[in-house]
Amino acid sequence: MLKFFFLVFESFRFAGQALRENMLRTILSLLGVTVGIFSIIGVYTMVDSLESNIKNSLNSIGTNVIYVQKWPWLFSSGDYPWWKYFMRPEPKYKEFKYLKDNLEHAQAGAMMDFTGNVTCRKNSNSISALCEGITYEFNEITEVPIVNGRYFAQQEIESGKNVAILGADIADALFPDSDPIGQNFKLKGQNMLVIGVQERKGKQIVEFDGEPDQKVIIPFLAHKKIFSSGELTGDIVFKGYDTDEGLFELEGEITGLLRTKRGLRPSQEDDFALNRPEAAAAMLGQLFSTLRVSGFFIGIFSLLIGGFGIANIMFVSVKERTNIIGIQKSLGAKNYFIMFQFLFESVFLCIFGGLFGILLVYLLSFLPLGTLDIVLSYSNIIFGLAIASIIGIISGIIPAWQAARLDPVIAIRSK
Repeated sequence: MLKFFFLVFESFRFAGQALRENMLRTILSLLGVTVGIFSIIGVYTMVDSLESNIKNSLNSIGTNVIYVQKWPWLFSSGDYPWWKYFMRPEPKYKEFKYLKDNLEHAQAGAMMDFTGNVTCRKNSNSISALCEGITYEFNEITEVPIVNGRYFAQQEIESGKNVAILGADIADALFPDSDPIGQNFKLKGQNMLVIGVQERKGKQIVEFDGEPDQKVIIPFLAHKKIFSSGELTGDIVFKGYDTDEGLFELEGEITGLLRTKRGLRPSQEDDFALNRPEAAAAMLGQLFSTLRVSGFFIGIFSLLIGGFGIANIMFVSVKERTNIIGIQKSLGAKNYFIMFQFLFESVFLCIFGGLFGILLVYLLSFLPLGTLDIVLSYSNIIFGLAIASIIGIISGIIPAWQAARLDPVIAIRSK
């Protein structure tokens, strides 16, 4: 065993010496592998970062939840005319109250509605915001991180008081030099009392429920009073229990109760949609998988070209070192010792090329790309080095086998 490790070490030493003696050729040989690994790992890293960003945005609309809405998020491939969706009624506040009072498999429920491009004013300061009206348990559906002030009291929600929680950007714009808590601002001519300010979240590439920093949250009934003349419609959402795997019990219960509430006969189709964030995540996951596969095949062509270049260099190396191979074999070197020299040399070339490609991806992560944070994961680094090693073995195996099969007498006479 000790002899084996000594021979392996000697193989490494010979391979390293050969690479140093032909530095220019070494650099040119590994460029193809560098470009290939950079292409594959670059695409994988970009896709992983984009997927993480979008999934974080999906988490902002709740996990383990079902949304009751007029329109489905994903349309089936069946022939279902769009006008059937258009003719559906909007979910109503009385339906929300009915479901909330009768659902047994929901741990929390909320109703919400949005109004965009609303102007908020405080003296000479103004800013356009997204106004969201919510019911009391909204903070149990998704996190509402308050850094200054407090969340709504249940009485404020149920009575529709003119109170508001501001996003960080809204608070900074309306109250640049003072604490906003306890102060008033104008929202469509109405005085609103600030009771809380949300933690600054920053921008995401996709915001499914609006950018939190530029949002004003008010009670649902106050929102309807200000923007909808009292028409109590919006989106309903319920959070299921962790024990309800797949939320099948909650989904079935919502379907049965809402069909009863709307007086639908057994032969009639549902006139509402039950939407889940994980369904959108699954669809995005398929898209990202396609992008990864595409990136892999784009990079693999560069790797193949680099592999052919390295194989050619290895054949040249065998030709140049034929005399040395003959001397080594005449002194007792085994075939696997000769084979390891060239195989390690080929693998070294590919690993060095792969490391340089990964370094380029790492440097790419420092580029400012707005809201997208590029993160090179350890799994992608290991994957890149594994691919580079495989290319090295494939590129070097035939030249290494050819060198190991040389006749020592003929090899010595080669010069």
